[in-house]
Amino acid sequence: MDDGFFSDVTTPIPFGGLESTDPLSYKVYEPDRLVLGKRMVDHLRPGICFWHSFAWPGTDMFGSGTLDRPWLTGTGDQMAAARRKMAVAFEFFRKVGIPFYCFHDRDVAPEGANFAEFRSNLDALVDDAAGYQEETGVRLLWGTANLFTHPRYQAGAATNPDPEVFAYAAAQVKHMLEVTLRLGGENYVLWGGREGYDTLLNTDLAREGAQLARFLGLVAEHKHRIGFTGQLLIEPKPMEPTKHQYDYDVSTVYGFLVRHGLDREYGVNIEANHATLAGHSFHHEVAFAIANGILGSIDANRGDPQNGWDTDQFPNSVEDLALPIYEILRHGGIAPGGFNFDAKLRRQSTDLTDLFHAHIGALDTLAQALLAAADLVERGELADLKTRRYAAWDGALGTAILDGSETLDTLERGVVSGDIDPRPVSGHQELLENVVNRSIWATDPARVKTGAGR
Repeated sequence: MDDGFFSDVTTPIPFGGLESTDPLSYKVYEPDRLVLGKRMVDHLRPGICFWHSFAWPGTDMFGSGTLDRPWLTGTGDQMAAARRKMAVAFEFFRKVGIPFYCFHDRDVAPEGANFAEFRSNLDALVDDAAGYQEETGVRLLWGTANLFTHPRYQAGAATNPDPEVFAYAAAQVKHMLEVTLRLGGENYVLWGGREGYDTLLNTDLAREGAQLARFLGLVAEHKHRIGFTGQLLIEPKPMEPTKHQYDYDVSTVYGFLVRHGLDREYGVNIEANHATLAGHSFHHEVAFAIANGILGSIDANRGDPQNGWDTDQFPNSVEDLALPIYEILRHGGIAPGGFNFDAKLRRQSTDLTDLFHAHIGALDTLAQALLAAADLVERGELADLKTRRYAAWDGALGTAILDGSETLDTLERGVVSGDIDPRPVSGHQELLENVVNRSIWATDPARVKTGAGR
């Protein structure tokens, strides 16, 4: 393993607490700290994405790369460069102390002259990854295939007008699903990077929907054929790089899965920045997924409210994360999913230690949000107020409506007779917001109890 690229960080990042002045220490995140009787690391199951951190040089549409990523430059031995990238990645995983990682096939393996060569390259590098996993204890949270970067996918993968592109994408996903199984990955994610349209003038919506459903069906069939017991997950996004993506948001994905009989095969991997691009809050997308039984995993990041695109910034708001985590805690947790930091450095953050600062801050933010969410669970006020709001539905009238005893005729008679005469009841929104803020403000990690109850 390469142990000298991040030479300024010689040991794993320690916990220092809020009093620590060492920027290369965790202020809140303590992996073994008990929160509601479970270790913090087991609640959060944090992961690092391979693509933004090691396969992206800091380019944007206006400028070339700004980051020190020597394995991405030059025309030398591509496999040697890929092996260096893999070694550096696991050096970082070990030093930052996060237990999971995620990757696309193209993140780690050179394209090669054809698919057979690409598959051979990937298999060789997966051998390296398996060795590093055994050496470091870092595990694969999920794998995925890149079906959007290569020009062959300019008009989509599963939804492409050319069935040969569909077939190529199927081969790529088949192999990457097998790689994920081989590395012990607990989930497999499909992001429809170009499964959408730029113009309706050349798009057959019905045909492309049928193609996408068949593709997802094939993947589910292969999952069972090879004995992969992990989750299959779809990652919603409303737009980018197409004008309109078919997996617009969690609700759209759920409706598509139900319509095609795939809702028992797939869940969702929710990205915070994609939620806000769709005009929703991250909280909404998590709550909807839980309500409909399809929550799978999380990509933890954020957008910039002044930019209308997917900026993939590291999360830094406890307020934005506390309520989604509250929903997840009440749901029973995120496993076998996790919180993958699908986020990238800013192009001006060019020091090698900036990658550590980004992940330290993001994980501390996530940990603090977990403490606030746990406090909300323990206090029970939100749950009690919500239960009281719907209490009448457990009474005689509510039960009769839901079990079919009441009809429109009987309900009308009750209203006409005056037996049914509702009065408005406060929703107490401001009170509820104050309850949330109290838990955010009260959970100073330096003084909150750390016993079995926390």
